[in-house]
Amino acid sequence: MCQGAPPVELTVALDATLWDEPMTGIARYGHAVSGALEARGVRVLRVGARRSGELPRRVRSRTLHTLAELPRMLPRSGASVFQAVGNVDLPLLRVPGVAFVLTVHDLIPLTSPRTVSWAFHWQFRLWLQRSLQVADHVVCVSAWTRDQLLRRHPELDPARVSMVHNGVDHVQPRPLDAVSQAWLRSLGLPERWVLFAGALDARKNLELVLDALERLGPRAPALVLAGQRWYGSGPIEKRIGGLRATGLDIRPLGYLAEPLLWGLMAAAPVFVFPSRDEGFGLPPLEAMALGTPVVVSTAAALPEVCGEAAVQVGPDDAAGLASALQRLLEDPAERTRRGEAGRERARAFRWDAVAEHLVKIYRALAT
Repeated sequence: MCQGAPPVELTVALDATLWDEPMTGIARYGHAVSGALEARGVRVLRVGARRSGELPRRVRSRTLHTLAELPRMLPRSGASVFQAVGNVDLPLLRVPGVAFVLTVHDLIPLTSPRTVSWAFHWQFRLWLQRSLQVADHVVCVSAWTRDQLLRRHPELDPARVSMVHNGVDHVQPRPLDAVSQAWLRSLGLPERWVLFAGALDARKNLELVLDALERLGPRAPALVLAGQRWYGSGPIEKRIGGLRATGLDIRPLGYLAEPLLWGLMAAAPVFVFPSRDEGFGLPPLEAMALGTPVVVSTAAALPEVCGEAAVQVGPDDAAGLASALQRLLEDPAERTRRGEAGRERARAFRWDAVAEHLVKIYRALAT
């Protein structure tokens, strides 16, 4: 237990509705926060998972659980705080005796509405508005997200909207098993290749990477894509197919679990992530933690998180991205320097600091 840990009677019910789902950014946040809080002596009740945790949900729908089942579970849980981790996932009404803390990662359904369905846009918009009304405190994962939230919701008291960066010290790669090692070898990757990791949706700006490869022509490196299909990914998938037909080496691998993804990140000569809209940007920070040189865009929270350790290009600057990729691939010393700078920056992002921030909020709400 950490020095100065709170007494064990501090019990927090943690939104675990994504606990048993594929590991994406919000699911990773829930897992990491749970472990960091428990390391500080907090009793954590994982609520709403499909099958795991202390209080799994009984209904299939995560939304139905949060709106109908959760308000009945919380009063009997013994928790003094409910920690929602997924932007909007609070009940519509307050629960007597239980404080609500909401983590907001981003406002992408509002800031990039064309990347989600019309129905999800409106569900997010209305549920966020209500969640902000019932939340006792809101935690944002970046100054960028906090500024956007306060700008869109001026009725919020800034004193109850705080910010703490995500951690990245969950990246603890272990040696891959024989099957995984064989799979990586089977890819037969050339010496010159770059990695992109993220869902294939429009805001990730994979189009810019493809534009850069076309500019490089015969000097273009292989591009490895680690990420699942997403809403609106059809046009980008069609373009990828067309470019592959012309001879560009593009390899879509689909979703990869963390051990494989980290193995691929650590092996990549360059990691590229020119997203147009990120509330934080965990994938490039994970690559930095592994010592891989990173190229990001100058958009949204990416400069705040990655800093000068990453090469930064404008989200519409295909020529700049092509130049950055070419320079890094041809200069081993520059890759080494960027990799070391990335590792150093990543060391400052710790999940224990997130837990420390949250515990202070929980204590203040309990008084």
